[in-house]
Amino acid sequence: MNLNELSIPGVFLLESPVWGDERGFFREWFKRADFASAGLDFVAQQANLSMSKRNVVRGLHYSLAPEGQAKVVTCAFGELDDVIVDVRVGSATFGQVEIVHLSADEGWSVLLPVGVAHGFCVTSEIAALCYLLSSGFNAGFELEIDPFDPQIGVAWGVSAEPIVSAKDAQAPSLAERLAAHELPEFS
Repeated sequence: MNLNELSIPGVFLLESPVWGDERGFFREWFKRADFASAGLDFVAQQANLSMSKRNVVRGLHYSLAPEGQAKVVTCAFGELDDVIVDVRVGSATFGQVEIVHLSADEGWSVLLPVGVAHGFCVTSEIAALCYLLSSGFNAGFELEIDPFDPQIGVAWGVSAEPIVSAKDAQAPSLAERLAAHELPEFS
């Protein structure tokens, strides 16, 4: 597995081989030993699967859990655009957006460090996002930012009216979260 840091510090594109034949394909999307070799420590505490249809936008979500919450995400079915926003106060890349197109039949995954916001949109008929969390879900610490906040300006790859949850549609802007001191600190 190759780990390549992207433009936001701590965000890595993970590339692993895909072995395919007439039956389909096989790929490894997480190997703790490869992370350790790269000097990264990630221990999964929870695994999640999200299945969505075309034009669904989920996010932007982040956690203020005291132990932090890093994620490793990959597309297990279909195609999607994975969106990462640096919302860590004090980061040189605060407010910067990184979009990685993920497809189930390609060998890409993404490591998201503690403190970044995450979202995705589905660009195929159906897509499944699998993600490993370094800490379990804790409702009291899970927050969201308006995915359509013009200050952030995410170029969502939807082909029609986006489908969003009521919670995401009513989420505060990045500026509102900053003013309320509801963003993580960069460390």
